[in-house]
Amino acid sequence: MQIILVSRTKKVPKTLNLADPRLRARLFGLAAAAVLGCAGLGGAVAMVVASPHDRALSEIKRLREQVQVQDQQLAGVRKDAQRDIDALAVKLGQLQAQSTRLNALGERLTQVGKLDDGEFNFDEPPAVGGVEAGSDGGYALPQTLDSSINQLANQFDSQQAQLSALQSLLLDAKIESNLKPTGMPVDGYISSYFGGRPDPFSGHSAYHTGLDISAPKGTPVHAVAEGMVTYAGERSGYGEVIEIDHGNGYMTRYAHNSKLEVRPGQRVHVGDVISEAGSTGRSTGSHVHFEVWYLGRVVNPLAFVKNHR
Repeated sequence: MQIILVSRTKKVPKTLNLADPRLRARLFGLAAAAVLGCAGLGGAVAMVVASPHDRALSEIKRLREQVQVQDQQLAGVRKDAQRDIDALAVKLGQLQAQSTRLNALGERLTQVGKLDDGEFNFDEPPAVGGVEAGSDGGYALPQTLDSSINQLANQFDSQQAQLSALQSLLLDAKIESNLKPTGMPVDGYISSYFGGRPDPFSGHSAYHTGLDISAPKGTPVHAVAEGMVTYAGERSGYGEVIEIDHGNGYMTRYAHNSKLEVRPGQRVHVGDVISEAGSTGRSTGSHVHFEVWYLGRVVNPLAFVKNHR
């Protein structure tokens, strides 16, 4: 088969012989190239048209997976937070129980200290004040738990303030009580009181400056208040005598002892044994002559003996 190509420019017609193998191979190659070109062009067009949609679907899928991971993480955080809140609630209950115990302790201390009613009211906070200060915002707890913790913290602050004041008051009262002569210096009975009396040796009217407490020889004599021994030795009429300065205007004297157990400069506490009863000096029998001095003047010891509780 032959194909004759005629040109409009009146040139010589060109004859193509299809029986020629080289010509047929060339034509086949051109046809294959045209088919491949059309296929490539179609694929390119399809990619241009379909690519944005596929990318969007892929992005949505990735975001969904990320949301699922974050949701799982959030569930874990919520679980941990709930566990922490439960632990805080348990701790809050324990602190409230301790607060109740502190209230009971404070009330007992108030009763033991014999304080006036209403002087320490542990159901009400002490009066305080101050300039308002701003504070930075922070992480917020649940409202009920946060308010309970704040209320308990304020309660502890008020209890701490009241207990500190009560401690100081009781400590001051204890120190004052320890420095003030209180009670009998020796076990026995009062054989002669303070004030005017007949002199036991002359029978003349005399002024007795203390209490005579009858006790067997060797009976321990105790300090009736805390203080410093200022004298330990013999004095005319008193025999073997102990004098103790209590540092708050009070001084006590213990006379007619048979034996002295302390020395000058020694510090003694309430109840310490300072001597043994006897009958040294101007005495008719074994006893302790007990004097109390206040601001340089001798006073009746009976009030301090009766004040013993």
